This record gives sequence, C-alpha cells and structure tokens, in this order.
Amino acid sequence: MLEQKSFDFEGMNTAYWEGGSGQPLLLIHGSGPGASTLGNWRLVLDDLAKQFHVIAPDLIGFGKSARKPKAPFFDLDLWSRQIAATLALFEEREVNVLGHSLSGYLALRLASNNARVRKVMTTGAMGARFALNKHLVSTWSFPATREAIVAAASSLVYDKSVITEAFIQGRVDVLHRDNYGSYFEEVFQGDKQQYIDAAVLTDNELSGVRCPTLLVHGRNDMPIPFEEAALPLARALPHADLYAVAKCGHSPALEHPALVVKLAGLFF
Repeated sequence: MLEQKSFDFEGMNTAYWEGGSGQPLLLIHGSGPGASTLGNWRLVLDDLAKQFHVIAPDLIGFGKSARKPKAPFFDLDLWSRQIAATLALFEEREVNVLGHSLSGYLALRLASNNARVRKVMTTGAMGARFALNKHLVSTWSFPATREAIVAAASSLVYDKSVITEAFIQGRVDVLHRDNYGSYFEEVFQGDKQQYIDAAVLTDNELSGVRCPTLLVHGRNDMPIPFEEAALPLARALPHADLYAVAKCGHSPALEHPALVVKLAGLFF
C-alpha cells in the first residue's frame, strides 16, 4: 500500500505517493486533463509496489500538487527541476525511472544529465518531432462536459471499455474543482504544435542517454502516433529497445496494466 506524502519544491507543495520495497522506481504521469499519479498509474501502482520501492509525484499544476503561480504554466524546465528534486528523495544511489507521454520526455531528459538514473522505461513517450493532430488537440483541450470527457478519452484508448463510469467521474471530480478548467486551458493555450516542439530531445540529450532504455508504445496510439513518434525516438536513442503493444492506444498502463507491470519487472 502506498502512502500519500508531500514536500516543498520552490515554495510549491508537491504531492507524491511512496511505498513498497526493492529496486527504487520513480513514476511520472502524463499531461492530459485530469492527469495525475492516480489517474495514470492507479491500475499498476499496487503491483509495482510489490516489486519496487515506488515514489510517484503529481507534477506541478496536476493532481494534488500546487499550481504554478505565474505564467507560463507549461514549463518543462520547472517540471525537470521538480523531477530531479523528487529523485533526491530516494536514499538509494541508483534509481529506475518510468515516465508516461510528456513525462517520457522528462524521464529521458533526466537520464541524459543525471548519473543516478539506472534505467529508463517509457510508455507513449514524447521526445521526437511530429505534426500536431486532432487527437492531441483534444487531449490538450479542457473537456467542459461529460460528453467531451468521453470524446477525449476515446482518442486515448483503443479499448473503449476502459472508459467506465468511475473513470469519467474521476475526471469530472478533478477537472471541475477549484477552477481547474481555466488553469488547464492556460497551460496549453495557443498553437499546440509549440508544446510538441518544446518537448523534442536535442542531439546532446539523445546521446547523453547512455543507460538501458525501454520504450513501450501502443501501435494504435492516436495522439502520439507510433510511426511518427516512437520509431524516430527509438532510432535516435543509442541504447533503446522498442516494444510495440498491439490493440493499444496511448495509455498502456490503463489498457494493459498486467503487461506494463511484467515488462517493468523484467526490465528493471
């Protein structure tokens, strides 16, 4: 069982979950509306904690962590510093990292400049340049109604049966609390191509990722397409293996949780 904790990061409260024992594992969630540790990882958290010492933060502006007080609210440098600060919570010298979507980029960027990173696994990772599509526009837009939540979720998953009433209500509870909708719209305001371009790993960062890397990506991922994002990233990373998941959209941990836990156990 994981325990909710918090620490101060640059004057902002960071909520995180910690539990389990074994190899250290830092989990980092994605960036869609309602994204959080519990939103992205809830189906795998307990099983991962049976194998690993898990620490899983909510990024600033998401979940139970504080919001950034001043724009810009999309701030990769801030989130990178936050992840490095979270890494410092581990007493172990070497730490494994698992990042999803935008945080796949953050995990790889961390590995490129922090020798404490032992191995990196990602799911649906960003990091390569590709063209904006309507599914990613939907993912980075605030869904004002339950119908819009269902439509946005439908772009994220291959198996629509995972969009349960509990899933929808969980998103409603997060998205319509404390004026979060207005904040989220400001995070991804304007031309959303700029956020893809901002999360492209540089040549130096790519060559700096010297640790073993496992990229896990749904073959049916629509917001971050397998052919346009995963394949170029795998080719560019010198030590990366790529696992293509059949009948899977953007969220392997939601659609194939047992597989994600198994791959993490084997890889780490």
